[in-house]
Amino acid sequence: MPLTDLAAPPRDFAGLSALVLARHGGLPKRLAQVARFALEHPDDIAFGTAASVAARAHVQPSTLVRLAQELGYSGFSEFQAVFRARLRNRAPSYAERLAAVRAHAGGDGEVGALLASFANAAARSAEALAERTDLARLETAVAVLARAGTIYLAGQRRSFAVAAYLSYTLAKLCIRHELLASPTGIEPETLNMAGKGDALLAFSFAPYAPGTLALVNAAAERGMPVVAVTDGPFSPLVAASEVWLEVIEADVDGFRNPAATFALAMTLAVSVGERRERKKRGSSSRAAGSG
Repeated sequence: MPLTDLAAPPRDFAGLSALVLARHGGLPKRLAQVARFALEHPDDIAFGTAASVAARAHVQPSTLVRLAQELGYSGFSEFQAVFRARLRNRAPSYAERLAAVRAHAGGDGEVGALLASFANAAARSAEALAERTDLARLETAVAVLARAGTIYLAGQRRSFAVAAYLSYTLAKLCIRHELLASPTGIEPETLNMAGKGDALLAFSFAPYAPGTLALVNAAAERGMPVVAVTDGPFSPLVAASEVWLEVIEADVDGFRNPAATFALAMTLAVSVGERRERKKRGSSSRAAGSG
């Protein structure tokens, strides 16, 4: 009997694992096979599509849907959300991460193995971004930023590097912007100077930077459009955003390389630059025609 007939399905990985283990013996052969694969390869479930996961598990995509529904979820996407939440919530200490790296690389942190691991994680993150990004939502984000008079950039902690490089790129593209990063802590005051028609582009991932969240909420309260780049629909940035874009980064023993976030940030910057240049050429052509 599917779990939906009894109770709501688990929303955390530990609960899902316990449920799978409890019901594994009573599942049909193919469902048991993919359930075992899911617990043994949780990152593959988090980053894959139904087709790619099914291929790796040697089943049909419909089998994934059947398993999800058997466990009480509406479909594969809801089932997958539990695995993606696991990635967002996994935050071991840095001492634990270094210990895991030593074990992963044979005890000595061998540099070649680490390079291969980080390169592979970056590739997986970028591939997942390309496969899973909602292009209509991305178009909306570009449109919001392209019509902004000034783009304000917010990103703290591990997101600061992305916001800072995006500031460099926007400057090279001659796009007016303001990086909300001050050693004196006057980011809220700087945002208060934003005018009608400006927009905020914010980056934050679990465990979400309080400063970034405060800026997002402040912008939303004054009616300023917010484009958020974050890690899923349960992010606190989503409710205050006009449009949000999802990025899930693979990690190596807890260390995350923001490769996909950089790729998305560059896509936004170049797309906005191209959109504005196209508008400028159109205005020039109309002016020449009227003359």
